[in-house]
Amino acid sequence: MLDTIVALATPAMKSAIAVIRISGEESFEIVSKVFSKNLSNLKQRDVHYGYIKDKEKVVDEVILINYVKPHSFTGENSVEIMCHGSLLIINEIIELLISKGARLATKGEFSSRAYMNGRIDLIQAEAINDVINATSKEAKALSLMSLQGKTTKLLTPLKAALADLLANIEVNIDYPEYKDIEVVNKDKIIIEGEKLHNQIKKLINEGEEGAKIKEGINVALVGKPNVGKSSLLNALLKEDKAIVTDVAGTTRDIVEGDITIKGITFHLLDTAGIHQSEDIVENIGINKAKRTIDQADIVVLILDSERGLDQDDEALLNDLKEKKPLVVYNKMDVKYHQGAINISAKNHQVDELIFALMKRVNISDESFSRPSLNNARQIGLLKKADIDILKAIDDARSDLPLDLVSVSLLSSYNTILSIIGGNVDTDLSKEIFARFCVGK
Repeated sequence: MLDTIVALATPAMKSAIAVIRISGEESFEIVSKVFSKNLSNLKQRDVHYGYIKDKEKVVDEVILINYVKPHSFTGENSVEIMCHGSLLIINEIIELLISKGARLATKGEFSSRAYMNGRIDLIQAEAINDVINATSKEAKALSLMSLQGKTTKLLTPLKAALADLLANIEVNIDYPEYKDIEVVNKDKIIIEGEKLHNQIKKLINEGEEGAKIKEGINVALVGKPNVGKSSLLNALLKEDKAIVTDVAGTTRDIVEGDITIKGITFHLLDTAGIHQSEDIVENIGINKAKRTIDQADIVVLILDSERGLDQDDEALLNDLKEKKPLVVYNKMDVKYHQGAINISAKNHQVDELIFALMKRVNISDESFSRPSLNNARQIGLLKKADIDILKAIDDARSDLPLDLVSVSLLSSYNTILSIIGGNVDTDLSKEIFARFCVGK
């Protein structure tokens, strides 16, 4: 029998109301030891008013909601205690429940139990954390679709098609004398495999678009010292986030800020000016800037319209070729470059850059309203499943025996299952739930 666990489910701060959650087989008995009513023999969900007591001393006046298994979030007997939001009271109630037999929950343990008890699958479990951490309405909407089970349903046709193909192969191998079964040969596997490959590629493409909405885009603002990177950051954020002076090399560290444009969050990273320098501290900032460039999804290279290109600019253009930077000319009020992206960071004229950023991201309108498998784990497993499908197609074209071809198909099927949570090892599930808040 699993331990009965307890944790604060609301933020650990002074508030009007706090919620303490307790879950496990002995939840009702443990709470009954400190509550003014006996909850031991409850048969259905109910609301209770009373007092939490430490022997005869009243700790707080509370309202409880009890949930009878399996009709709770975790699938276990569970109680939510709504008390006054004093940290003193919260800690006293939790300590009291622990003294009566409960254990303090670890990060994500309530959600982990919901997963282990079949109340949610792994996609829904990950969506819980995504909803909590969403930074835009659009990201939240995508996560809610996953939480509601809509994303899981995307895998149903894949699972069914793979299961049917594997079953037919097994029957053909074990009972070749049957005349009324569907014949599976290499041509059938190639045709069905191509269909599965196309379905998976579609899910991967949609997932990668969904990931951009959910996680945002890292944008590095780079250039020589004093070309207007910090002014551009401030103009995009519409606030004075970065220090701006006429002194070259003012920015020594990465200055960050987020903006949301048409549902896409851009994580802006203002970097130190890149040039040859003998200053030790400045070189640390330059090296950080180079690491930021490597990790960025989009690089915006800012040039000074007034000065024109010099050796340092040419070197940057050459070094950034693989990143395909958006080349932006600042100080359009002084000089405008036809056919280029022109801005005036000082005057907050940045519309051309915003248009270019949205064009580079290239997300379809449908991506905001459809469910998608959009985190690194899910997309990575889809890619693995696709590799196995392509291997099965190649094996069939090479005229390998059916039982060898089916090895890759079975691997693909198991990979699809593991996206939902089937065949997931304990270490992986622990790692996923360890990202959660305590009490969730």
